[in-house]
Amino acid sequence: MHDIWSPTGPGKLFTQSGNWTFSIKGEQYSLLIEEKRLGGNILDIENLKIQSGFFWSTISLPISGSPPIKLRGIPNASADQLVRAIRRVITEKRISELLANFDNATQPILGWFRSTNTICKSHIKAKGWLTHELKKRITDAKPTELSQLLSEPAVRVHLKEQPTAIRNAVNLWEQRFNDVADRINERHLERSLIEYKPFFDKVEKSPLTEEQAKAVVCFDNRVLLVASAGSGKTSTMVAKAGYALERGYFKANKILLLAFNNDVATELNSRIRERLLPLGLPASDITTKTFHAFGLDIIGQATGKKPTVASWIGNSQEPHVLLDLIDDLKDQYEEFRTNWDLFRIVFGQDLPEFGKEQQSPDSWDRETNKGGFWTLNNEVVKSRGEQLIANWLFYNGIPYQYERRYSLDTADASHSQYQPDFYFPTIDAYLEHWALDENNKPPPEFTGYAESMVWKKELHRSNGTTLLETTMAGVWSGKAFRYLTTELTKLGITLDPNPDRPPKGRKPIENPRLANTFRTFLTHVKSNRLTMNSLHQRLKSRVAGRFHFRHQMFLELFEKIWSAWEQKLKQERCIDFDDMLGLATDLAERGEWSSPYELVMVDEFQDVSQARARLITNLINRPGRYLFAVGDDWQSINRFAGSDLAVMTDFERRFGESVSLRLETTFRC
Repeated sequence: MHDIWSPTGPGKLFTQSGNWTFSIKGEQYSLLIEEKRLGGNILDIENLKIQSGFFWSTISLPISGSPPIKLRGIPNASADQLVRAIRRVITEKRISELLANFDNATQPILGWFRSTNTICKSHIKAKGWLTHELKKRITDAKPTELSQLLSEPAVRVHLKEQPTAIRNAVNLWEQRFNDVADRINERHLERSLIEYKPFFDKVEKSPLTEEQAKAVVCFDNRVLLVASAGSGKTSTMVAKAGYALERGYFKANKILLLAFNNDVATELNSRIRERLLPLGLPASDITTKTFHAFGLDIIGQATGKKPTVASWIGNSQEPHVLLDLIDDLKDQYEEFRTNWDLFRIVFGQDLPEFGKEQQSPDSWDRETNKGGFWTLNNEVVKSRGEQLIANWLFYNGIPYQYERRYSLDTADASHSQYQPDFYFPTIDAYLEHWALDENNKPPPEFTGYAESMVWKKELHRSNGTTLLETTMAGVWSGKAFRYLTTELTKLGITLDPNPDRPPKGRKPIENPRLANTFRTFLTHVKSNRLTMNSLHQRLKSRVAGRFHFRHQMFLELFEKIWSAWEQKLKQERCIDFDDMLGLATDLAERGEWSSPYELVMVDEFQDVSQARARLITNLINRPGRYLFAVGDDWQSINRFAGSDLAVMTDFERRFGESVSLRLETTFRC
């Protein structure tokens, strides 16, 4: 049977087409144009194009070795019919070829299916879990060539007639393997909870809860267990170590438990031996250490010589040593002493976002019944910017009155009585602190602010009163304080900076507390491998905010404190914990020390610093390594020692795909 197409009479007339006839028979086509006949296999013209007009179409046929032939004058509907007929023949031809080659095409899938079954069974037996690492390996090995074949309905019908092995293989191949693996893990979890319930009931003094037992059974490569206070995290870690030994997943000498401090490490070590040895498990071969002790071991093994940690590090002597260093710097450098006191008394607090200085008040003004900010001089001012100015004035012994009525009556139909921010009675001068940025613009939400400024300035000009002016931009850069120093001096005030002047109101930061802030900052700097140059670059880029003057003062103080700290360590031929962790990590990263541990369990993970995180990463950065991290992101108590909660909250980005579990049942209530 032939399918034949040709232009219509009107089509030839309006498109100026000549005579042509196109026909299809089987897999062959025939084209007669005037007296010339062409033909061939339909597959040769698979890429034909059709351009539809209002009534008639133009069909462009690709001819090998020649320009495309254009067939005009055929109605749009007939042209569509022609194209569908060609594509139907092509599809039938391809399906025929696919079916003829079906067995060969499905062999890679069958091989992948058999390999996947073997790997999954073996891994469940050896490690008890289909891990993210394994899921990726199996998914990456998945054949991709069969997608187009199985999209054809005829092939799907043919598949139903195939042996069970082929159908099962294709069925698994068509699924997302991660979902399949998750179902396998879930079934394994359910079986294990039942089969090993006697173990879970006796491994600790009290039977494990279901939450604890699930955390014990789950052996993905990366597991984060968020444990509420009093929820039995130590019991879970002990039970997990015991379960790993009981099931033969790891040898005892391949298990490492890391704790933040000696007390926790001692408790873990004691509990593991107390609970697991009576069960006949080789718990004595499990390594339980603090990060610091472990870091020293790495350095000793890699270099043949353990470094000495300064005797005053990490104990009650450390704060006193640091304060002694700071006192020495005060004695040596007048600028250091001045800036230390200025920072402690005036600049200890950062400023909020521009325009938000009045948010989050820290005190209450009983006279106005409004929230505000408590100053050293014992008044409550309206904004953080004013608080900063007031404290600077108090530190320098400059008498002032806050928001005293202007010397003249200014109340009218449009304005209430004017009360400038500060008044200096000894020189009869006023100070207005404007909320203006570097472009002399107020925050957009400060409606009418610019007009109010104009009115206030005009009052002073017309009445001949002295007005001093500062801006937030001037505070950020420090220009405001240099300006006040110069102008107040010109007007007859002698600045008398006195760090020992008794405050009438808010107490300034105490020396030990500020020293501790610098110690914490030093830990973070070392942990993140920062230099003074990189810190100054960060300051320049304003990553810390706009208050450049404060941050610059802090860095100048810090640079001298850091230098003194390092000099003392050098003199005593010692290192601190930050140096030790950094050196241990460097040795691991350079391959000078190779970790023998396959399962790493970390307690109090919320207290892990960047330096500890780098060390952990190097312990588990090879295939077949496991990390079980336990912590409570509500309980970070060691930030003073450089802990970084982001290590826990950003767990997956840092350590790789993970399973997150929770212990929410507390035993303390």
